[in-house]
Amino acid sequence: MIYIYYACMSSLLQIRNVPEEDRRVLKARAAERGESLNSYLLALINREVSRPTVGEVLARAALRTERADVSASDIIAAGRAERDEQLRSRSAR
Repeated sequence: MIYIYYACMSSLLQIRNVPEEDRRVLKARAAERGESLNSYLLALINREVSRPTVGEVLARAALRTERADVSASDIIAAGRAERDEQLRSRSAR
């Protein structure tokens, strides 16, 4: 059984039925990093929860698309037109 205590919170996370071989691998990986099993597992959990899910990424992309009143092709076309105007004014000198 693996127990994880959060220092700043009074929460306890208990994971049951962890295969012994998996526990040994995790403990060895923690030792390789000079960490306790507890701190190693907390780091794993923190990394996992800090990454957005695919659904969250897609939802943010959808919000950006809804908010965008100018398409990417319009922005590119405007940039090219501005560049062309600058080139014309330089060549006219």
